[in-house]
Amino acid sequence: MLLTVEMDTEKANKAIQENRLGGLMRTALEPLRPEASYFGAKNGQRTAFIVFDLKEPSDIPTIAETFFVELGAKVEFIPVMNLDDVQSGLRKAGHS
Repeated sequence: MLLTVEMDTEKANKAIQENRLGGLMRTALEPLRPEASYFGAKNGQRTAFIVFDLKEPSDIPTIAETFFVELGAKVEFIPVMNLDDVQSGLRKAGHS
């Protein structure tokens, strides 16, 4: 799963000024055990790009809530695959 978290500028600024942003991100990411996490800008907003294995779709509200409440974020979950997954899917579809 690719999770993008576009943070509200005002709320993110406040979290930075209060030295809370790093801790918020650590707390939110720790249970996800991400394969990778990157930080940059998207649509002019501070954005986190997080790749992790979503075991249960019912976990989505719990994962997103911290970002909504603490950072006023826009959150998007996008299913993604690595190369092995793509190749396996192609084999299943009869396109070895």
